[in-house]
This record gives sequence, C-alpha cells and structure tokens, in this order.
Amino acid sequence: MRYKKNSLLIDNFKIEILAQKYSTPLYCYSYKKIKDNIKNLKKKFSIINPLICFAVKANPNKILLQEIGKLGLGADVVSMGELMMALKSGINPNKIVFSGVGKTAAEIKYAITKKILLINAESTSEILEIEKIAKAKKIKVNIGIRLNPNTDAKTLSQISTGKKENKFGVSEKIFLDLVKYLKDSKNLSLKCVSVHIGSQILNHKPYERMLHVLSKVINKTKFHFDYIDLGGGMGIDYENNNKKLNLQKYALSIKNFIKKHDSKIIFEPGRSIVGNSGILISKVIYIKEGFKKDFVILDAAMNDLMRPALYNAKHRIIPIRRNNKKNNKIYEFVGPICESTDKFSTLKKFQKLNEKDLIIICDVGAYGMSLSSNYNLRPKALELLIKGSKITVINKRQTYKDLI
Repeated sequence: MRYKKNSLLIDNFKIEILAQKYSTPLYCYSYKKIKDNIKNLKKKFSIINPLICFAVKANPNKILLQEIGKLGLGADVVSMGELMMALKSGINPNKIVFSGVGKTAAEIKYAITKKILLINAESTSEILEIEKIAKAKKIKVNIGIRLNPNTDAKTLSQISTGKKENKFGVSEKIFLDLVKYLKDSKNLSLKCVSVHIGSQILNHKPYERMLHVLSKVINKTKFHFDYIDLGGGMGIDYENNNKKLNLQKYALSIKNFIKKHDSKIIFEPGRSIVGNSGILISKVIYIKEGFKKDFVILDAAMNDLMRPALYNAKHRIIPIRRNNKKNNKIYEFVGPICESTDKFSTLKKFQKLNEKDLIIICDVGAYGMSLSSNYNLRPKALELLIKGSKITVINKRQTYKDLI
C-alpha cells in the first residue's frame, strides 16, 4: 500500500473509492501479495522442495482457495467443511492433509472416500476409530501421527500448540507405542510423523529445538516415514517493526535434518500466505470524548475482526486520507458492540480524525473473516479481491434478511 496525493492505494486502486462503491466495513485482498508470498516461500525453501498445504482455517474463501490451488499449493484442513471447501475449490485430493484433534467418524469416512493424501491422527482412540472404519471398508488408509514435542514456540499462550500441557498430539511414549502397533496393522499404513508447535512464530530457534526433538524420536522408532509434516506457524510483521522469521536459517536447519531422515517435508502455512494480503476498511461513526482519551467508534467491530479481543493481537491502523493535522489526544479505536473488549488499538500521535473519515486495519487476511461472527446480530462484511486491474466480489455482504 502507498499514498498518492495523500490518498491511500491498494494495488493502484484508491481505497476511498472502494469504500464509496461497496460501503463499509469491507474486507479487501491483494492477489499480488498472495502470489508474492507463495513465490517467496517456495524460493526460500527450494533447497528442500516441500509440499506446501495452505491452512484453510486461515481464510476459507472459495475464490481465494481456487487462486491458491492454481499457484500449486495443497490444503491443510481440520473439519469436513474445510475439506469440502478445498475439494470444491479444485485442490488436488493428493495434496490434502486432514489434521485436528476431534475428527468424527463421519469426517473420517468422508476423507477416506475422497482419497486424500493422509489423515494426521492425534490420539490412540482416533487411530483405532480410523482402523475400524478402514476394516469395515476392507481398505488400507494412509495416516500420520502427530507428536507433541513439548517445545515452547515463544508465542502467545493462546496459539501455542506444542507444549505438553496443550491438547495437541501425543507424548513420545504413546507415539513410540503407536508406531510399533501400526507396523502390524492390516488396514492402516503409517506414512507420516507430524508436529506443529504454534502460530505467529518470529524466531527460528524454537523450530530448531523442535527438529532436534523430532530427530531423536524418529531414530528411536527405527521406522522410515515417507512424509514429515512440520506444520506451519510462520509469523508475519503485524507491527511494521521489521521483526521477521529468518526463513533461510529455518530452511538450512531442515536441510541438515533431512540428511538424516530422507522424507518429503510438508508445510501447513496460513498466515504467511494470506495475512498481509488483506485490509479491513472502516468508517468513523462517532468520536466520543472519554477519560484521558477519545473513543473513535468505527462501523467495524469485534464480530468482523476478533483477533484483538480474543488475544490482544496488534494490527496497525492507518488513515485512508492523510491530512497532516497534528493531534495531541490519545485515540482508542473501538467498535459498536456491547463488550469492553470490542476495541482494536489505543494510539498516540495519530492524525486528527473527524466523523465519517475512513481508516484501514492492516494485515487481516488471516483469521479475520474466518473468525468473524454475527454477534449482536450484525451482518458479516463484504469481501473483495483485487487481481491486476480487476475487482471481484468474492463474498457478498450479509443482509438482515439473511439473518432474521
């Protein structure tokens, strides 16, 4: 994004014109950003040539998934709905991995029917359930086992998934027992070991610790895995302070790792593919004087973007039109919902705003619309995709008729 004559642009389109035409709140995604992110990821990890499976949970929009699939990516899914959407979007079933701790029998049966690459199981009970279904169908099903490596990702506790107190994966002892059990299974074919330690990771060292633990456990199994699924979690620079994950160091660590374990690497990135591709455009409804600060009340709310309320996530807020008017007040940007947590950011030295001004909330392409809701019976926002000179409505704005 850039300013031209003090007006903010996204891919050469004036954001204020988009707001006028499509109304607010409004999600807008840049295809160019998504394509560049995928290209960068492939380039940085070219020395290991991984299978990249986009984490559908980050943004399950069908048109976005179609574009991501055309750029060569598979899909990581965690529900039947996500699997259906990935297939409907044209993603190759042989590039789809089904993860998640609570797959139902119906979901397992559906995944087997669709002949996806593999199901990553997360408990003994789940493996027995898959085996029972496979036996009844008289087939052999490809599975993986998710190991909990008890590795601290050094990220927010709400999105840390690789410590022993987290619900994800199985302990080393159970993992080794399951590998031994599956060696003799007539209906299950063990293909993969899976790990995922967390999300929004900006330091390569937790990944190095994860690989060290994983290597030791694999050696103990004396088993060759066709695939090693390293999950995702690669973070992005939400606060524009140049904090970035060193992908080259991570790639080098993996290269050294696979010298000992000759397996195909799978990644499950979501945020690093679409996170910085999206903005949320919002209008100032009112500016209300408060105690030691002014409340800037937006027409976007926590139902549109849940991350700040859910785990105090930070997103930059930028004015759509620069006016160079200094403001000595503290602005707290909030939504209209009846919750004190319905706030996006508290900022000093923001330019002076007036009611009906437009702002954008940055880097909302991942876990923005996918976490949205109809709380307070608010309709969900419209979504746009900009691809070259073309603007496409990829999800219509909900109406009250849709809700009531």
